[in-house]
Order: sequence, then structure tokens, then C-alpha cells
Amino acid sequence: MELLTEIRIKDIVDILIVSYVIYQLILLIRGTRAVQLLQGIVVVVLTWALSIWFKLNTLQWMMNQMFTFGVLAVIIIFQPELRRALEQLGRGKLFSRSSNDEEQDVTHRISHILKAVNHLSKRKIGALIVFERETGLNDYLESGIPLQSQITSELLINIFIPNTPLHDGAVIIRGNQIMAAGCYLPLSENPFISKELGTRHRAAIGMSEVCDAICVVVSEETGQVSLALNGQIVRDIKDESLVSKLFEELRPKAKAKEKTPFWKRKGREKQHG
Repeated sequence: MELLTEIRIKDIVDILIVSYVIYQLILLIRGTRAVQLLQGIVVVVLTWALSIWFKLNTLQWMMNQMFTFGVLAVIIIFQPELRRALEQLGRGKLFSRSSNDEEQDVTHRISHILKAVNHLSKRKIGALIVFERETGLNDYLESGIPLQSQITSELLINIFIPNTPLHDGAVIIRGNQIMAAGCYLPLSENPFISKELGTRHRAAIGMSEVCDAICVVVSEETGQVSLALNGQIVRDIKDESLVSKLFEELRPKAKAKEKTPFWKRKGREKQHG
């Protein structure tokens, strides 16, 4: 009986470890092109299983040939992700990272965003910045110019300078990187949106309607800063409220907490639905 109990405990520990490793690997590749590649691999495996089930000998032979060289192909295809995983493993950050470190990263990112937004706002330079969260934005990334650069206020300011190749469109940020600029976003079709709002604001609202992204807009007419989230927009949002909301939404595990909708909070922000 004791031996059986010990075996069961080992099995449970084994399953938990494997599950945790798989979970961390999913977090590592989430939002990257590896997700689409994995979907392709799943299709290949299902095709192989069906060929065995229905005894399709020719198709089964083709699948066997693919699996023969599959390991090498996977290494080549996932080379960037594997390298990133090994680098994080070498730094001891693959499976563990303190929440303090992550919160410091978020604070650092927001400080650069705020500096850029204030610079653009004072000069009435239009801008649209999108923060990716749980919902991947690869479809919209493909419509722009890939950058994959570190977030700096100087780079953001230069991107939105008028009459430059990248100023028209949105910047999409994933984690601590500016993934692309000049991206095209879906416009909101909400008939109740204020007529005062231009294309940038409608694109920000439209983006927040179809996914959980956060959008920051700088008006080129008034210089006002707006924040769009969940299909709602707060216009002329102040620095303190902007920083507070961005930190609340982007910090680790912020989404797990139940929060009051930001457009219902007290303040001088104006709501236009």
C-alpha cells in the first residue's frame, strides 16, 4: 500500500512538473510566429494519425518521411525561440522572474511612453500607440513596418514626426518592444461616437472593441491625450490618470483583479461613447 501511494505521488509530481514546463513554453512563444508554426505541426500530426487510422499507405509513407527529418526542421524553424529560451535559462529567468522586476520593467516602459506623449502633445503632433495584451495582434503587425526595437521616448517621437515614412498609422507595442509602426487598425462603426473624433480616435476605439488592447491617442488638432479601452475612450486624460491606468492594466497579474471600469472613475476626464 505504501509503495502504491509513493508511486502515485511520484506520478502526480511528474505530471505537475511537465505541465509547468509546457505552460512556461506557451508563455514564451505566445504572440510570436511560433504559434502559427505549432498549429501547422498539429495539422501534420493529425494527418499522420488519420493516415494510420484509415490505412492510407501512401499518405502514411509521406508523413513518416516528414517525421524522419522533422526534428531538424523544428530546430531550424524555431531557432529564434530556442535561442531566447536558452538565453533566459542561462540567466535563470526562464521559469522564474520576480514580480518586482516585472513591475520595474512596466514602470520603465510607461515613463518612456509618457515622455514621448507629452512631447508630441505640446507640439500637437498626432500619434497612436497600441499596447498588446492577451489577444495577439499579428494580423495588424503585418500591415505595418516591422521594427522589434526597445521602447524609448526618442524613437517614438521620431516615428510620429510629420512627413516621415512611419508617421501615418499606429505603433504596436508588445512587452518591452516596439514591434511595428505604420500599422493600420480597424475603424469603429459605433454611430454614437462624437463627430469631433477623427480617424486616429476612431481607430483606437475600433481596436479596443475587437480585442483587449490599450490605445493611447494624441490629437494633432488639440494636442489632447486620450485613452481607449474596451470600446470606450477617455479624452483629455491627465498624466496621473494615464500612468495609473497603464500601470494597472500592464503590470503582472493586473488582469486577475476585478476592477471598476476606468470611465466611471472620478476625475476631470470626459467620457464620449
